[in-house]
Amino acid sequence: MLPPAMSRAPYAADPAKTRGREFDQPGHGARGPRSAFQRDRDRIIHSIAFRRLAGKTQVFVAPDGDHYRVRLTHSLEVAQIGRVIARALGLDEDLTEALCLSHDLGHPPFGHPGENALDEALQRHGGFDHNEHALRTVMRLDAPYCDCPGLNLTWETLEGLAKHNGPVAQPGWALTELNAAFPLELSQWSSLEGQVAALADDIAYDNHDIDDGLRAGFLELDQLLELDFIADLWRDVEKRFPNARRDEQLREMVRSQIGVMVNDLLETTRANLKGIDSVEQVRGAGCALATFSPDMAKQERTLKTFMYANLYHHEAQKRAAQAARSVIAKLYVAYDQEPALMNSGWSETLPDAQPERARHIADFIAGMTDRFAMNQYSRIYGERPEGLSNV
Repeated sequence: MLPPAMSRAPYAADPAKTRGREFDQPGHGARGPRSAFQRDRDRIIHSIAFRRLAGKTQVFVAPDGDHYRVRLTHSLEVAQIGRVIARALGLDEDLTEALCLSHDLGHPPFGHPGENALDEALQRHGGFDHNEHALRTVMRLDAPYCDCPGLNLTWETLEGLAKHNGPVAQPGWALTELNAAFPLELSQWSSLEGQVAALADDIAYDNHDIDDGLRAGFLELDQLLELDFIADLWRDVEKRFPNARRDEQLREMVRSQIGVMVNDLLETTRANLKGIDSVEQVRGAGCALATFSPDMAKQERTLKTFMYANLYHHEAQKRAAQAARSVIAKLYVAYDQEPALMNSGWSETLPDAQPERARHIADFIAGMTDRFAMNQYSRIYGERPEGLSNV
């Protein structure tokens, strides 16, 4: 049974008032007591693109350990945080969850190193951007239906994905094409559900990457304690759990930091929403309304700077990233020179003209998991790629 309308805040997105889907699907009824946003969430979960996230890099390339996060587990953690925030603010939890689960669908194998390689390969053909490719994936590439391309999600879900980092002043080729087909009001802010999903992503990876970095030995507690706000949390954990094992205390510290960030976001956002009584006012506010406080925003930026210096740009990470870029670059060259090396469905539909040809090859590569990319490389070049595992 759907929740009553009175439980929804006036500034929340309302599935009963959705702007609809790009394509009419007359034969697709409600199929049970699901709202339009619940159907979006379910379409995402059942998609091939979502399943492939289980084999895509989060931080550590091709991790040998089973306890490190991948894109799928990260997306689930983002969704958990996003739903908590949405419920506390009276937002639509299903739209928030759909956006959290789908925000990384556009990532190619090996994460950002793979993205950089594809962007360089497509330099003369418009480049590659994983945020825009997430839209391309759900609107065109992952197509399970007989009567339309893509997952045919609602306007509100597509809007939240498109404005992942706020209004888009200069969209790339992918978003430009999609926006022309189904205008998403790129100059405005997204719904609060979209804004919350973006911040839930920040909260999740800021803290869970600490957990993975400590587990891998790339980060040390003494380094983290140089950050005053982390040191305060650690002292509190030691005081509350003096007899706990060090690994238990570290995980408690990470959980505490998540709680502090979520509570700060809720308090600040509630204050920002005074006088806001519609989703249209949210979109037209001219600024983000779901935000951290200035102090927390400063701490979050400091934490990101620390993580880039000590984890993301760690020497072992940089070596693995270079190996990953090489794999993707060589795959692109191979498919460009000999299209028959691609799967039959892809090679048979390869356009002759540019830039469509280059973008088609990039679509094929971007859909790969890490493992499939490595296997393809081995099949083409007769050797296993080296230097990819950094843990």
